[in-house]
Amino acid sequence: MQPTALLALFDREMREHARPDGPGVRVERAGDVVRQVGTADDWNGVVWSAPDLDPVRADAAIAAQVAYFTSLGHDEFEWKVYTHDRPADLPERLRAAGFVPEPPETLLVAPVASLPTVVQLPEGIELRTVTDAAGVELMGRAHEEAFGTDWSRLGHQVLTRLKEDPDSFVGVLAMAGEEPVSSARMEFCPGTGFAGLWGGGTVAPWRGKGIYRALVAFRARIAAERGYRHLQVDATDQSAPILRRLGFSELSTTTPYVYRPAR
Repeated sequence: MQPTALLALFDREMREHARPDGPGVRVERAGDVVRQVGTADDWNGVVWSAPDLDPVRADAAIAAQVAYFTSLGHDEFEWKVYTHDRPADLPERLRAAGFVPEPPETLLVAPVASLPTVVQLPEGIELRTVTDAAGVELMGRAHEEAFGTDWSRLGHQVLTRLKEDPDSFVGVLAMAGEEPVSSARMEFCPGTGFAGLWGGGTVAPWRGKGIYRALVAFRARIAAERGYRHLQVDATDQSAPILRRLGFSELSTTTPYVYRPAR
């Protein structure tokens, strides 16, 4: 599939017709946008905006979403902007409304059938799937050491998904003995051909040894077994070069614009 057609498919299946990304959340069409709404511990925000959005409608949509999400009382919500979204100055309009951009990520997609599925691990490392709260805690330890960010909100989401909808999620740990050195997730989107790869952070002493590639291969094999056609990643600058070498192609860039109501 050509990149333009694949991006159109991604926009349609994963954004305009987005599925809730966990138990207890809902996806709504609200005029010119599609948004996900949940509790304060869930991801809340705008995932899609109309491709013909003009400046006047954009400002109206931004104001409406600020009013709506602020009324919920959450600490923050996000507007997920892609480089091909319209109007072209949507980022500037969001900043003018009080949104703050976070670091951009590269949207990478690969056909599952083209990806390596043989797991090759460095000596002393084994993979474990996450099946319980203890495994989620180990994921959090690896995540916080690898990324330097707090795991608590994400850990709540992962644990809820594991308990209430385990078939929609795969968590995997790379262990050096009893020490977690890397963790990763894969989230399935039933009714689409896409599964998403998330996480994949490795602690500094174990980087450059092939663990990240092994985690991709492990998840690609599961995706193939379940009949998914494409894997999607919002990649950081660290992971994007590895993914490109594995066969992923860049479709767009995505930037989270975060709104935090004044207290």
